[in-house]
Amino acid sequence: MTLRHESLVAWQRADDLFIKLHRLTLQSFPSHEKFELGSQLRRAAYSVPANIVEGFARRYRRTRLHFLNISESSLAEVGYCVHAAKRLGYINDKISDELEQDIRQVSAPLTGLVRAAHSLPTALSVLGGGAAGALMMFLILRAIG
Repeated sequence: MTLRHESLVAWQRADDLFIKLHRLTLQSFPSHEKFELGSQLRRAAYSVPANIVEGFARRYRRTRLHFLNISESSLAEVGYCVHAAKRLGYINDKISDELEQDIRQVSAPLTGLVRAAHSLPTALSVLGGGAAGALMMFLILRAIG
């Protein structure tokens, strides 16, 4: 059985959030913001699932954590961009609240991935990033999840 990043709840939710924000910025932001705040929000939102994918593909704990930490940081940036969009009047309170909930729903399993990677310093290095490493990560996440 080969496990891939698509099996990770953190990636699934981050991917959904990216698509939602991408569409929102292109449809709802003023035209002059589509290439400013909108573009920055799309880049930050894209970075979250992209770095989960890259981190999950890494064989060693340290590099895996590096990319997962970038993903967490990008998610924080998404949160600020949503805040700024609300204050500038580009999104209303309802949409802002919904997006903040979506961000929290990405954050929880992403934090679990980071904790799981921290808790297995030697296992991930020994097992590597292939199917065995993916299986180990899957089992850990099921246990904590």
